[in-house]
Amino acid sequence: MKERLRGRHLITFDSWSNGEIDAVIEISSELKRLRAMGKTVDLLKNKTLFMIFFEQSTRTRNSLEAAMTQLGGHAHDLTPQKMQLSHGETPKDTAQVLSRMGEAIAIRNCFFGIGNHYLEEIAKHADIPLISMQDDVYHPLQAVADLMTMEEHCGKNLRGLKVVVSWAYATTHAKPLSVPQSQILLFPRYGMNVVVAHPEEFPLDTGIVRRAKQHAEDAGAELSFVHDMDEAIRDADIIFPKNWGGFAHFDPFEDIEETWNAMRANLEKHKDWILDSRRFSLAKRDAKVMHALPADRNNEVTDEVLDGPNSIIYDEAENRLHTAKGLLTLLVGGAA
Repeated sequence: MKERLRGRHLITFDSWSNGEIDAVIEISSELKRLRAMGKTVDLLKNKTLFMIFFEQSTRTRNSLEAAMTQLGGHAHDLTPQKMQLSHGETPKDTAQVLSRMGEAIAIRNCFFGIGNHYLEEIAKHADIPLISMQDDVYHPLQAVADLMTMEEHCGKNLRGLKVVVSWAYATTHAKPLSVPQSQILLFPRYGMNVVVAHPEEFPLDTGIVRRAKQHAEDAGAELSFVHDMDEAIRDADIIFPKNWGGFAHFDPFEDIEETWNAMRANLEKHKDWILDSRRFSLAKRDAKVMHALPADRNNEVTDEVLDGPNSIIYDEAENRLHTAKGLLTLLVGGAA
């Protein structure tokens, strides 16, 4: 298994088997245990990761950089302005040059209609692993950390859990579709029954939904969609309240300004889509609240719920570090 994953690209887990994903979590858990014991392991000593960020990042940037440090390697924190990307260097040239200088490339590019294509082009020409740190379609690093966190709190067998991925109101920015899309692609493969709640104006990509439904059918799980947040949350085991933009709804639009104006107008129709204590009471008594962070507090979810005893958001955030270490160990080439 370890040899099979070495040198592999990661843009989406859709091309990985459950066994390969389980191997990531197994090694991540072992590295987490060693860190808790104060033990260090130089599995990536003298190895280099190039991290290219087209947008801001807290958890992704710091989890990967800390992962490389704790494994004995080094991460370069790069932006287009620090590279010749700002002068039009092609993905092929970037991929080929960095492949001669280090052991892995990681990129975050969430620009709608651009990001995933850019990562695929880098992967096509790279001779070293390309890791998606999030694009406009997928966020595999968040999804695998979510899976690890759920296994820690709910047990290794997640079959039959009711997991709610719900759109929520936010004012900060139009967030990508990549987090909920990666979740609905991954969670049903482990037997979870996933309910997606969203206003009609904020759907997920139809192609992603089609693939996710096939995964659910193959695994004997359920994937359903509703337009009522209360209906979705009733008797839930795990709830993800998360805003995402209406990109899929407006995909046919050619006028960017018209698209943004319409998206903002639709957003303001749904200020009541918030996970508050009343809504949370509809879920099971021991239901867990999760969030990829940053949360738009008191818009997506209230402080009372997010900081309450059923919230496991910081366990989830911490596991971004451990799963980053597990992935880097497998892809770049250490021996756990």
